Amino acid sequence: MSAQAPSAVILVRATSFVPNPATAADNAFQADAPPGQSDEATSAKAVAEMDALAAALREAGVRVHVFDDDDHTRPDSVFPNNWLSTHAGGTVAVYPMYASNRRHERRADVLEMLKSEYRVQTVVDYSGLEPDGVFLEGTGAMVLDHVSRVAYTAKSHRADVTVLERFCTDFNYEPMAFDAIDSDGVPVYHTNVIACVGTEVAMIALEMIPDEHRREQVCERLAVTGRTVIELTEEQIREFAGNAVELCGRTSTGKRRYVMAMSARAKRSLRPDQVAAIEESCEIVAVDIPTIELAGGSVRCMIAGIHLDRRPPLAEAELTEAVAAINEDNPVTPDGRYVAMADA
Repeated sequence: MSAQAPSAVILVRATSFVPNPATAADNAFQADAPPGQSDEATSAKAVAEMDALAAALREAGVRVHVFDDDDHTRPDSVFPNNWLSTHAGGTVAVYPMYASNRRHERRADVLEMLKSEYRVQTVVDYSGLEPDGVFLEGTGAMVLDHVSRVAYTAKSHRADVTVLERFCTDFNYEPMAFDAIDSDGVPVYHTNVIACVGTEVAMIALEMIPDEHRREQVCERLAVTGRTVIELTEEQIREFAGNAVELCGRTSTGKRRYVMAMSARAKRSLRPDQVAAIEESCEIVAVDIPTIELAGGSVRCMIAGIHLDRRPPLAEAELTEAVAAINEDNPVTPDGRYVAMADA
């Protein structure tokens, strides 16, 4: 497993997906479904897109855990990276969410799966800060450099600097907060729509950081390890080019390979030289997800990476007993997906 690129991920198969009205006010990337398209049709298209992403990641050799969710009261549950992150050494973080109808996306069965299949020592839960009106929406609000231990964060009411500093103290990251705005002066709602940090390459819309000195500091910090920094334009950001994530897959022979997961729309927005720079270290895995992108997020938002050590395989008798216990509390479908249970 790479320090930066996880080899396993969590996806949520939201069967009642629609763009969330509660997040539209501050998410400039969000759009309405096509006129006349029913919520049922929107949801069906989103499920097909999520299934296509899961299949593409598995084809690339990434381990994918898919959790079903048919709760119509949590339309954004397809974006689990906002409430959950995992960290080498066995720590899991749970985050405070800005929109009240997103807070019950936090799921006990996801945490129990992590504890049963991976080495989890501690769960640090910041969600109790929500009544105080301070929020930090996970790896949407922060783009984490796990190698250099830097938390790049565009300041907004979804990324409170006080909570950021607390997270960085708890998890040993250096906070690097900055203002980021679009050409209309609207603050960027999540850092991960304008920046992506991989092992040997990073993509970021430096032009959306208005403070020139801070812009230079961010660029220098990204490049300090020799990483190639690809500058994205605001136009590319609006095509979700920054909303990508590096993962560690395997070839059919078991050889490790790095992949950069993004939407097909994002890839189409990239110039040939930018594609070539990414492909120096990663294979691009691009999937069409136009319906899910209506909600203002793309592939990166859909993926909660697992940076945890996997537990060793159990003996057959132990495995049978463990699976029976897990299934009793967290039922699975015949094709191995987890069924939504009680909220955390």
